[in-house]
Amino acid sequence: MTTTRRIMKVMMALGGILFASCTKFLDRMPDDQLTLEMVFNDKTRTEDWLAGVYSNIPDPYWGYARHLGWDPLSDDMAPSTGWEQFGWTVIGKQTGNWNPSSEWEPNYWVELPKRIRSAYIFLDNVKPNPAQLVTEEEVNLMKAEARFMIAYYYSLLVETYGAIPFQLGLADPSASEEELMLGQSPFDQVVDWIDQELLEVSRLLPASYSAAQKYGRATSIMSLAVRARLLLFAASPLVNGNPDYAGFVNNKGEEIYNPTFNENKWTRAADASKLLIEEAEKAGHRLYYEYNSDGTIDAFMSYQNMMFRRPQDGNNEILFARPQSDIWEYDKHAQPRGTGGNGGLGITQSLVDAFFMENGRAIDDPASGYVEKGFSTADEVRNTKWIESQGNGKVTLAGTYNMYTHREPRFYISVLYNGSWFRRENRTTQFYSGHWDGGPTHDAPQNGYLLRKKVHPDHDPRNGTNPYRPGIVYRLGEAYLNYAEALNESDPTHTDILKYLNLIRERAGIPQYGKGPNALPVPTSQEAMRNAIRRERRVELNNEGIRYRDIRRWKIGEQTLNGNFYGMNFSGTERDDNESNPNAFFRRMVYQRRAFTAKNYWFPVPQSEIDKNPNLVQNPFWD
Repeated sequence: MTTTRRIMKVMMALGGILFASCTKFLDRMPDDQLTLEMVFNDKTRTEDWLAGVYSNIPDPYWGYARHLGWDPLSDDMAPSTGWEQFGWTVIGKQTGNWNPSSEWEPNYWVELPKRIRSAYIFLDNVKPNPAQLVTEEEVNLMKAEARFMIAYYYSLLVETYGAIPFQLGLADPSASEEELMLGQSPFDQVVDWIDQELLEVSRLLPASYSAAQKYGRATSIMSLAVRARLLLFAASPLVNGNPDYAGFVNNKGEEIYNPTFNENKWTRAADASKLLIEEAEKAGHRLYYEYNSDGTIDAFMSYQNMMFRRPQDGNNEILFARPQSDIWEYDKHAQPRGTGGNGGLGITQSLVDAFFMENGRAIDDPASGYVEKGFSTADEVRNTKWIESQGNGKVTLAGTYNMYTHREPRFYISVLYNGSWFRRENRTTQFYSGHWDGGPTHDAPQNGYLLRKKVHPDHDPRNGTNPYRPGIVYRLGEAYLNYAEALNESDPTHTDILKYLNLIRERAGIPQYGKGPNALPVPTSQEAMRNAIRRERRVELNNEGIRYRDIRRWKIGEQTLNGNFYGMNFSGTERDDNESNPNAFFRRMVYQRRAFTAKNYWFPVPQSEIDKNPNLVQNPFWD
């Protein structure tokens, strides 16, 4: 079995078991030290140890949806609130029902340091093994992989908790308890180390691997991608001169967050994104496109299959992938009840409203042509090979609620609404209460929508069909938008801002700003461009684990995640939009009230850890 296949296998099944086996090697008994020596004298065991280091890379499917909860914690995803009784603790977190003692299954505070420690043990013990054909070159490459994983896990920790204990290398087991009980380090110090480490490691790792079985192994592009994302976070309002954190100190009295705004952080973020884009494109990475017979971009197929096609299928947009993810549970939970699915993994009305119209304008633009009420009288035909709505270019059918007509292609690839054509069942979806796909039950779209993005159209829970695709952790489309945002903050007249924003809109099949057919006016101020970039990110990157990070780093949680969340009338039984008719399905109704306050910008330090370590301080406003 190849090293990467072992890594894939361990990532799926052996993560916890493998670390449990690692811990016995760390005891100070002589026999256990011999066991550690035996591990690193054996090629297979050495490779398995490295595989264990990889095992906490997040799952962009079921992980983002349930375990990590990044998409439901944002205003993108709406899992059925009835699932809370089945262990969906993220639903309680949506409504503010959590505290430092609450369960969070991934438990990064505890679990990621285990992986970091395991990586350091690997660095201290891995060595060439000529007898088993382990060369010095291979050892150096594996060491670079372990260093990447250490820096990557630290980046996840600081993005989740902000202030974390930070230590290079393994702790001295003979050190005093006081030395071992570390307090948190200043945020910028940790970011600076991650920044430099990832940059250095990017010079040691290959940009790609020629052997397909090495897919998912650390690359220079992955290093630069993680670095660019972190520096964008570090430049953002949450941690760049946030007055709310003035006076928040660690056990040594050091300011954890610098209360002074530093414009150079945006320049640094822009430079990191630019370097990533340049190196990625040198390595052959491109936005993924599919084309119509007349040579035009097929925006529907491009956006859909960007999530499904592998590199060997021509998809070079993926910069960082998890080879295996739990796509089965994700797809099944987003499938309508009447098709054999669980039918409760929905999206919010605010995301529905965020998508642009066919003419590229937001629905609140008077020139958009948006009509909310009433039903269409004819099929809507576009130039696309997309077959999920009866084919022949039909993207909506006659009788569709007007809210869903004449929307941009990304809307149809992301949203399954009531009355959508469902090709596999050869019928439309019926979310009315008492109908095929509706309630009354917790396994039904509580707000009138199901998630379509990343759900494979050929998934069939009845016969076990579930086509493979990699879990995308980072893609080039995000890099373009990261670069545009950082440039707009650091150099707002730079022409690359418009260039990269328009590349995303061009692939999306909507008019660009100041360029091409039906061009839209170019935003005329830094603030207007900032809003345009943020709106584009909301749509382009929806349900990819990014929106929650954006809301937090922009410091807009109280505006976007606090208050009533709307959808269509879940209990409605009639195809009606009359606000005075309680049985009308097509009317906006509150399905959930969420809570987000100043404390929610960071996860709390687990209370059990504070109880063990008196040098830790709780995150702001959680006390």
